[in-house]
Amino acid sequence: ASELSSGINAEYGDRQPAVCALVCNFTAPTGDKPALLTHSEVETYFHEFGHAMHQICSQAEHAYFAGTSVERDFVEAPSQMLENWCWEPESLKLMSGHYKDGSPIPEDLLGKLVASKQANVATTTCRQLVFGLFDQSIHTKESADTAQCFSDAHQQVMGNPAPAGTNFAAQFGHMAGGYDAQYYGYMWSEVYSDDMFQTVFKDAGVLSQEAGLKYRTSILQPGGSVDAFDMLRNMLGREPNSNAFFKAKGFTV
Repeated sequence: ASELSSGINAEYGDRQPAVCALVCNFTAPTGDKPALLTHSEVETYFHEFGHAMHQICSQAEHAYFAGTSVERDFVEAPSQMLENWCWEPESLKLMSGHYKDGSPIPEDLLGKLVASKQANVATTTCRQLVFGLFDQSIHTKESADTAQCFSDAHQQVMGNPAPAGTNFAAQFGHMAGGYDAQYYGYMWSEVYSDDMFQTVFKDAGVLSQEAGLKYRTSILQPGGSVDAFDMLRNMLGREPNSNAFFKAKGFTV
């Protein structure tokens, strides 16, 4: 998601609307089929559209605080928040269907798709931990052998070193894209997004307009003009916690 123009209060009391673009690399159409997105691509789209919603729905007065101009370890919460709708039967039925006759996904297949969210969840979670530890490692040294640092982090979390002769860091774009020394924010934000979704939307319903409006006014509308923790308290009605995050990973809390 790319911000083209911030939504701010312009001169003479007019509101300058936000302009945001999604530039995606999805499955292309073929000669006899339209572009049929995989579920993974749909999840990516929802993630990036979560950033776009953050930009578009912001009502911050100044550009400095508009949209995604929040703390770096909170900025991924609205994007990861929107991914949840890709795993709920009610919303999945609305966004899917056979491309020829519009028939819905069979219930058994829908159930298997939802259940697959837990597949390899330990590996994917550990992978994010490796990235976060590697990031902190190279940014707490005057100089660093990035290949060795990544291998050490991989050994620490996964129990085995990275494949010999490789250097993952050479193509780790986040390290040169604003997440340097802050990659931990992905998992940190996921704690918040899981807490918001489980607390507000799972109780009220994933398509609840009341819950959606509460999310919009509490989280999206302020941009960075309110501290993230204060926005979370307003949304949740309590201090945020990690219970929903652990439940989402398959733990019993």
